[in-house]
Amino acid sequence: MKERVKAAVTAILKAYTEEPIEKDHCSCSLPSNADLIKIIDETRELLFPGYFSKTNVSVFGNKRKTKRHVKKLEKLLKKQISYALLYLADEEKNKMISKHSCQLCVKFIEEIPAIRSRLRKDVKAHLDNDPAAFNRDQVIVSYPGLYAIMVYRIAHALHRLGVPLIPRMMTEHAHGRTGIDINPGATIGESFFIDHGTGVVIGETTLIGDRVKIYQGVTLGALSLKGGRSLKGKQRHPTIEDDVTIYAGASILGGDTTIGALSTIGSNVFITSSVPKKAKVFIKIPDHQIHSNDKKLSDEDA
Repeated sequence: MKERVKAAVTAILKAYTEEPIEKDHCSCSLPSNADLIKIIDETRELLFPGYFSKTNVSVFGNKRKTKRHVKKLEKLLKKQISYALLYLADEEKNKMISKHSCQLCVKFIEEIPAIRSRLRKDVKAHLDNDPAAFNRDQVIVSYPGLYAIMVYRIAHALHRLGVPLIPRMMTEHAHGRTGIDINPGATIGESFFIDHGTGVVIGETTLIGDRVKIYQGVTLGALSLKGGRSLKGKQRHPTIEDDVTIYAGASILGGDTTIGALSTIGSNVFITSSVPKKAKVFIKIPDHQIHSNDKKLSDEDA
């Protein structure tokens, strides 16, 4: 067995040489997924004090504990931002990385009250729109839709500050945990509600207004990716205006596609062109056949 393991090591080393997977920057460390999860958890403690620790839930928080969480967050985030910046920096800029990392970290911490204000409305949207929601506490501690939205709002704040790599790594963590894929570059308004959520995809240039409701399996995607990287920075994903409801399995594609305010999009609808305000878009119900005791019945017979 030892000889086989030794031979396997030799084969692996040979594969590194013969079929390399090139790194864009070999001389620096990448941000740590494990530490980014800790950053999310520390930020979550500041957003929802007491919900995810051993202490009791507190509406107003505790000054000593808040300062402790901020200090831990600052230490973790500054280091990971420096890794992200070093990853893309040239040698002349390396000397400025530490100072810039600190500045970005502080700017993010200053954004936490605004993030919390938006999440407060997201929590209320989940409570108001889901009859199964017992209370706000249940939504905060157990709803995957709210978790994905929370991580998105954290990541989006970092994205807006110009922090590379980290925002996408954060939302991919939420994607893996919840099945909800929200690109940190998307712009999402207030009181956002995702019910169930598994399979939801929201692309990078998606624009979503206020009080929008989305159900599982919804895709807000690009119509075509034939242009590849030449499409970067262009509007590739749809615009969803205020007070729109999109039911399970719907696909809305394209940067020129706008769903007008107060519209309802039914399940499994495929849309590649704009929909006016207050519209209702549904697929015609198919003719079902039901077999019972070897007798085929139509819908009307059933």
